Amino acid sequence: MTDPILLVEDDASVRTTIVTFLELEGFCVEAVSNTRDALIRLGNREYPLVISDIYIDDRTGLDILTAAKNKNPRCPVILMSARGSMETVMAATRNGAFDYLAKPFELDTLLAAVRRAIDPPATDDEDIEPEELPETEMIGSTPGMVEIYKTVSQVAPTDATVVIEGETGTGKELVARMIHRFSHRAPHPFVPVDCTSISAALIESELFGALKGAFTGADRDRIGVFEAANKGTVFLDEIGDIDPAFQAKLLRFLQEREIRPVGSPREKKVDVRVVVATNKDLQKMVEEGKFREDLWFRLNVVRLTMPPLRERRADVPLLTHYFLNKYNSRYNRNVKLTESGLKVLKDFTWHGNIRQLQHLIERLTILAPNDRIDAEAVQDAISAMEPGGAAGETLAETEADQIRRVLAATGGNKSRAAAILGIERKTLYRKLERMKL
Repeated sequence: MTDPILLVEDDASVRTTIVTFLELEGFCVEAVSNTRDALIRLGNREYPLVISDIYIDDRTGLDILTAAKNKNPRCPVILMSARGSMETVMAATRNGAFDYLAKPFELDTLLAAVRRAIDPPATDDEDIEPEELPETEMIGSTPGMVEIYKTVSQVAPTDATVVIEGETGTGKELVARMIHRFSHRAPHPFVPVDCTSISAALIESELFGALKGAFTGADRDRIGVFEAANKGTVFLDEIGDIDPAFQAKLLRFLQEREIRPVGSPREKKVDVRVVVATNKDLQKMVEEGKFREDLWFRLNVVRLTMPPLRERRADVPLLTHYFLNKYNSRYNRNVKLTESGLKVLKDFTWHGNIRQLQHLIERLTILAPNDRIDAEAVQDAISAMEPGGAAGETLAETEADQIRRVLAATGGNKSRAAAILGIERKTLYRKLERMKL
C-alpha cells in the first residue's frame, strides 16, 4: 500500500509504537500529535484510512472524524480512547466511524481493524445521518463495556430481538433501556416485566390481557403489557423463569406479532420490540428440556453478555464516584472517598456486581463518620453487607443507630433501607420490632 494512513495521537510512546508496528506490517503511516496538524492535512488531501485518539487537545477525534468524512464520505476512520463511554461510542457510530477501540488494546486487534478498513467487503449501504444524542447512565470504559456500547449502537436502530445475559446486578435492564432510548421507538413506552414475580396462572393475562369474566376475579377488561407498550419496547427480565406452558404462546407472538387476550375469540396485532434478559444459561436449559429450543432460536437474534464487575475492576472508580455524587446530592452530604478506601473497593470481588456497589456507596454516604470514607469504613460496610456479617447477626447499639439513620435518610422506606443495610426486608422488620420502632 503506497497511500499513507493518517495517525493522530498525542501520546508520543503510543504514536511511535503504532507507527512502527504498522510499518512493519507493510503500511505507510503519517503521524501527527495534534488536531491542528491533522485538520490541515485532511484539508489538503484524501487518506485511505484515518486512525485517531478521541481526547487530544482542545478538539477531539470526533472533529477529525467529521473532517475526514467531509473530505471523503467513504474514508474509514478508526477512533481510540482510554475513556470510552456510551456517549462517545454512540457519537462515533452515528457520525460514521468505522471502528472504535478501547485502550489499551492488543496491536493485533488494531491490525485486524486496519485490514478490514483498507479492504472492506462490497456494500451498498448509505451513510447514516448524524443525530443529536441524549445523555446516558451507562458507565465504564473497559474493553468489555466498549464492546457492549458498540453492539448497542448497532442493534438499537433495528427491531431485532435482543437477549442480554449476565449475573444479577450487572445492569441488564439499563442496557435494555439504552437500546430503547436509541431506537425509533424511544417516544413510546418502555415496559419492564419481572418474570419471576408473576405466577404461572397469571402470566398470560398479564402479558396478553384478559376480558371481563375470563376467570375468577376478572371483574373488568384488562389490557396486557404488550398492548400497553404498543409501538414501544417490552423488556422481559429473567426470561428463564417463564412458565413452560406459556413458552409456546410467547413463541407464537414473536412469530405473528398477535395477541389473544384471555377470554377473547379474536386476535389483535401489536407492534412491540422484545428485549429479554437472563442470569441463567438458556442453552443449557434447552439441552435439559427446561426451555423450548424453537423459542430460544427465535429470541437469540442478537446476544449481549454483561461482564461481571470483578472482570472490569478498572471501572470501579468511575462507578464509585458516580454513586457518591448521586447520594451526596440526595442526602445533602459532602462525603469524600480516600485512596485507601478506593483501593479496598477495587480489590473486592463484588458477588452482587454493580447493584451491590451502589447499595454499599449509598450506605457509606449516609453513615460515613467525619464525611470520610477510608479503608476501615469500607471494610466494615462490606462485612456488614456480606452473608454472615454484622448486619445479619444480633443487634448492637451501633447497629441500631445505623438503622435509625438509614431509615431517616430514606424517609422511612423500609425496602430501600433494607437494601442499603444489606439485609432482607423481613430481617429489618424483626430488628425494628426488637427496637420497638
